Amino acid sequence: MGQTVLDILNLYNPANPLEKASTIPAPWYRDRRIEELERCSVFGATWQAVGRLDQVLEKGQFFTADIVGEPIVVVRGDDEKLRAFYNVCRHHAAAVVPEAQGCAKQFRCPYHGWTYGIDGALKGMVEFDGVRNFDRADNGLVPIRVDVWENFIFVDLDGQTPSLQKFLGSVPDLVAPLELTKKLRYFDRRIYPLDCNWKVYVDNYLDGGYHVPHAHKGLSSVIEYTKYTIENFERASLQSSPLSSDANTTAGVAATRQGRAFYLWIYPNFMINAYEGVMDTNVVVPLGTDKCAVVFDYYFADTSPAAEAHNRESIAVSERVQDEDMSICDAVQRGLHSRAYLAGRLSVRREAGEHLFHRLLYTDLTSALTGPSAAAD
Repeated sequence: MGQTVLDILNLYNPANPLEKASTIPAPWYRDRRIEELERCSVFGATWQAVGRLDQVLEKGQFFTADIVGEPIVVVRGDDEKLRAFYNVCRHHAAAVVPEAQGCAKQFRCPYHGWTYGIDGALKGMVEFDGVRNFDRADNGLVPIRVDVWENFIFVDLDGQTPSLQKFLGSVPDLVAPLELTKKLRYFDRRIYPLDCNWKVYVDNYLDGGYHVPHAHKGLSSVIEYTKYTIENFERASLQSSPLSSDANTTAGVAATRQGRAFYLWIYPNFMINAYEGVMDTNVVVPLGTDKCAVVFDYYFADTSPAAEAHNRESIAVSERVQDEDMSICDAVQRGLHSRAYLAGRLSVRREAGEHLFHRLLYTDLTSALTGPSAAAD
C-alpha cells in the first residue's frame, strides 16, 4: 500500500535539535499531494508579498498577481484606500483585469462585458434583463485582506492569519535601521525561472553561506566568510556578514557590494538582500513540484540617469550569482529524484535557517492534515 501524505510528512522529525537534525525528506520536494497541501496551508494561510506600494500610489492605479493559482488584483480606490480582490468575474470566472498593471476608472470583464468599480462593486451586466433572484450587491469582486509594510504590499487569502504586524514579529525592528523607504527607490525587475521545487531555492538561500565559497567565487571574494552570522526569529532568519575587498576581489563586485551584507528571509518565500545603497527583494513563486520562479525587484539609493551605468553593473553582478544558483538548484532537484537520497544532515555552524524553515513547514502542513477541519487523506 502506498504512503499517505501524513506518512511522508512524518519521515521528518521536527523535535530533533540542529545537531541531530536532518533535512526534510526528498518526497516533500516531489509529491503532488504535498504541493497541493502547501497551496492551502502555507501560501493560502500566510501573508504573501505581491507587489510594491509605489505601483499603486495614485487613484485608479492597479496591478495583478498570482498566488499559487489564485489570480488577484490590487488597486488604489477613488477614496485613496488600498484594496485587493480575486481577479475573477462573478459571471463565468474570466479574469476581469487581464493587464499586468495600469490605471482605470472601472474594470470591464473582456469576456461578457460585466463592469466593476475599482471598489469591487458590480456596476453593470450586459443583456441581463429578466434574470430573477439576483442581487447585484452580492456579486461584486470578492475582496482579499491586504496590508502594507515598508514599500511591500501583502495579501492574506485565508483571512484568518494574525495581523501582518504580528506575522512579521521582530522583522520591522530588524529592517528599520536600513531606512528602506527613505533611502532606496525601485529601479528594475528580473524574473528567473528554475527547474526545481520552490523549497530547494529557499534551502539554498538559508544555508548560511555554506555554498558561497564553492559556487559564488565573485561574491565570496568580498564576504568575510568566517564572520558570517545567522540569527533565527519566530518566522524569519537573518544572515549577515561584513564585506571587504583587496587585490584578489572580483572586478565589479567590490564596486557594487559594500558595507555589510544583510540577507533576511521571511517565511515562507520572501527575501530582502541589502548592501550599502543597494537592495533587491526576492519572491519565490511555486509553479509545480519541479518548477518555480524567483521575482527580483532591484532598489538603489541613487536612481538618477548619472547612476544608470553603476546600477546596471550591480544588477549584472546579481545575475551572475543567480545563474550560479539556478545551476545548483536545478541539479539538486534532479538529485532529489534519485533512489540514492532520502535526506541529509545539517551543518550546526551554517544551516540553522534551514532548520527553522523545515520545522515551520512541518507545523503548517501537519496542522492542516490533523486539525479539526482536515479532510480524510
